[in-house]
Formats: sequence, structure tokens, C-alpha cells
Amino acid sequence: MAAPHPPPAVRPDTAGYAERLALPWWLWLLAVVVTLLLAAEVWLGGQGLRAWLPFAVLLPLMGLALWWLGRIRVAVVDGVLHVDDARLPVRYVADAVPLDASGRREVLGVAADPLAFVVQRPWIPGAVQVVLADPADPTPYWVVSSRHPVRLAAALLAARDAG
Repeated sequence: MAAPHPPPAVRPDTAGYAERLALPWWLWLLAVVVTLLLAAEVWLGGQGLRAWLPFAVLLPLMGLALWWLGRIRVAVVDGVLHVDDARLPVRYVADAVPLDASGRREVLGVAADPLAFVVQRPWIPGAVQVVLADPADPTPYWVVSSRHPVRLAAALLAARDAG
């Protein structure tokens, strides 16, 4: 089910749903403050090149790390659920259940199936549990973080019913 290709560009006429699981602005702000404090701590002990080098290295590394954490895209395009580089044709979707924070915690808790496919971001409270109907696939369900789990579940079920 996983493919190494990025999801196609989402066109409004073919997309039932699309979102990027980016970090909220306040996490970026917090990371900048922590990075500046760390760089200032190193800066206190240096002169010349060592004085500005921590800022020149740590700030871009922080930006790259935060971008990487928020790079995941979720989309329902042309009858396929795209989650980062994983693909799931909607014909294999038996059900899509929107989950709030407590429902996500329950599904991912001690009763979770170890064969489940999970793309979870802790800064996003909602998720969708996609129950699979493929007897050849050992994966019982997918759990995918979403800021709009009801809309994602509805788009999945609509795409499945349309196909």
C-alpha cells in the first residue's frame, strides 16, 4: 500500500479532502525562544566566530526540524487516501470513524492492535480510524491525525460510495 511517490498536487475539482499536519504557530514561537536561549548560552563563552556561530547553526536547524515535523499531508484524491507517502484505495475502506482526543487515546491505548498503521501528531487532538476490508492485508485499521476528523471521514466514505 505504501508508495515512494509524494501525493499528487491536490486540485479542488478532484479532492474530497486535503490538509497538512503542520505545527501550530505557538510551537514555532516556543522553539525559537528555546533555540535563542540555547544559542545565547553558547555565545556567552565565545568571542569572534564562536559568538555568532551558534545562532547561524541552531536557528536554521530548528526551522528545518519543525518543517520536517509538520510535513505530513493527508488527502482524499481520485479515490485514494494519501497519508504522507502511504496510499489506500478507498475501495478497501469498510468504515471511517472520526475520533476526538479521548477516542484517539482509547484507540491508541493498551487495546491498540500492533499491526495498525498509525500517523499520529500529538499537537492535533482529532483523528480518524479507517477500518479496512481487505482480507489480504494484515493491517486491521489506520489511525490518522486530522484537525477536521468529521470532514475527513465523510470524504472517505463519500469517495468509497462514489467508486
